Amino acid sequence: MTYDRIDARILELVQRNNRLTSDVISERVGLSATACQRRLKRLRAEGIIEADVSIISAKAVGRPIQMIVMVTLERERADIIDKFKRDIKSSAEIATGFYITGEADFVLYITARSMEDYEQFTRKFFYQNAHIKNLKTMVVVDRVKATFGVPVQDPEDP
Repeated sequence: MTYDRIDARILELVQRNNRLTSDVISERVGLSATACQRRLKRLRAEGIIEADVSIISAKAVGRPIQMIVMVTLERERADIIDKFKRDIKSSAEIATGFYITGEADFVLYITARSMEDYEQFTRKFFYQNAHIKNLKTMVVVDRVKATFGVPVQDPEDP
């Protein structure tokens, strides 16, 4: 996966606002709209752009309870880790999941309609999994920033 200086500028623009038209992007990077469309298509095909998403307010859609959950598995075995990753991916309640190093094995961002709703989810998802050794839940008081934006380095700058 490679990209150049113009691709880097396009990436910066679309990760801040993925609804920009090719015409707007082309004006900002100095290419034609068609050239921008080709570059975006290639960046998606190569996996540099993984997804085009909108960040939704959990509160606005009836899921005001937000938690960060640290999960430690009983053993670090490939089959157990792989199954837990599949479980995370198939759960609608889990918005984001990371397999990590350190104190825990996974960090999850979970939303719920209420604490009762979260308790039911916990019983079903965590307590019925015999491979979970420990979990620590932290309730989110305020979401200060929500983005998946990453700094895109110009490949021509050292």
